[in-house]
Amino acid sequence: MTESVPFDGAPTVPPARDIPSTFMASLRSWWAAGEKEAASSEERILRRLPFFRSGSSISSSPADGSVIAHSERVPLSKPKHYLNTFSIKSTAPSPDAPPPAVLLHGYGAGLGFFFRNFPALARWAGMRGTSVYAVDWLGMGRSARVPFRIHAKRDDIPGRVHEAESFFVESLEEWRQRAGLEKMTLIGHSLGAYFSTVYALRYPERVHKLLLLSPAGVPRDPNNTVPSREMLDRQITGEDEPVVADSARLAALEQEQQTEKKKEALGRRLFTHLWEEGWSPFQVVRFSLFWGPMLVGKYSSRRFGALDEDETRDMHDYITNITLAKGSGEYCISHILAPGAHARMPLVDRVSALRIPIAFIYGEHDWMDPVGGMTSIDNLKAAGNEKARMYIVPRAGHHVYLDNAKAVNKLLVRELDE
Repeated sequence: MTESVPFDGAPTVPPARDIPSTFMASLRSWWAAGEKEAASSEERILRRLPFFRSGSSISSSPADGSVIAHSERVPLSKPKHYLNTFSIKSTAPSPDAPPPAVLLHGYGAGLGFFFRNFPALARWAGMRGTSVYAVDWLGMGRSARVPFRIHAKRDDIPGRVHEAESFFVESLEEWRQRAGLEKMTLIGHSLGAYFSTVYALRYPERVHKLLLLSPAGVPRDPNNTVPSREMLDRQITGEDEPVVADSARLAALEQEQQTEKKKEALGRRLFTHLWEEGWSPFQVVRFSLFWGPMLVGKYSSRRFGALDEDETRDMHDYITNITLAKGSGEYCISHILAPGAHARMPLVDRVSALRIPIAFIYGEHDWMDPVGGMTSIDNLKAAGNEKARMYIVPRAGHHVYLDNAKAVNKLLVRELDE
């Protein structure tokens, strides 16, 4: 059972502001930030979908008649705990429908990042008589910003990792129960892919398939990933088809990563200290106060430059508001990942226990290590799981689902149908 709270009363959605490029514009954006503006900024993104309904219009019929979508807060058992949820449901559910798909965003992001994937997945849901959900992790996006605490000692790595993982995984399991889902196909991005895999390891009977988009925390080698590139990453657009990974493509991607790592050696010692002390990169934005929206604006302009002007402004407002919200789930990062962004308990050493289909999907210019994915597939096959595969998406980086949405959407629908 869910509690529908559509955007706190479905506030009137004002037009998107320009991306702050001056002090006064940044000050106005900072002053306006808050839960209501966060709800409005998310709704501006979702209103691009013809099947989306908000507030009093939730019960109205969709234009195409196949699906209808709305947002709600799904309450959890603890007081003030809830997960922000976007649901796309078939208006003609089929008794033979495949398990619903659940999209799970990466570190510090939110469900709005998938706005270019929703139309294709909605068509799939309408044709198959099933549902698609996108969920904000507890403590991120527009879900409840509850205190994040780890009680294990610093040198108790398994204890720290288990507690941090449980914060997210157990809230997802409770959400599944509240939503009344028997099985799900999890589509996770980056750290969301990591948590999706951990969820599947704890609750294998609840997961039909894993589709991992540029998953974090897979390899053992601390030198394989460069965390600072998350904020420096630029959008790469394209419509080329994904291809099955081969040795030549993996070698080219590894060479590109090695070149980038040499450029980023300066400041690593300071970064390591801050990381181990539990520092969050989003604290920089909050501590900068009214300069924060300008910092986010620089990232938005660079990262989403290939979107049209309105899309870029709306994404900026959305990112600004979820970034300036109270810190919570973001503090998991130093417990899950060590400096260098490799997992303290890498998935490559754990994933072979799974017996479900798994697809690793990387961008051609990704900064996540695809060799970790390939090694995981080898481990899965050695353990008897032949239902593992890997894809490289051309002209895409870490945000592969957004950089080359057309290609990824086709791939996701194909995987969901198999």
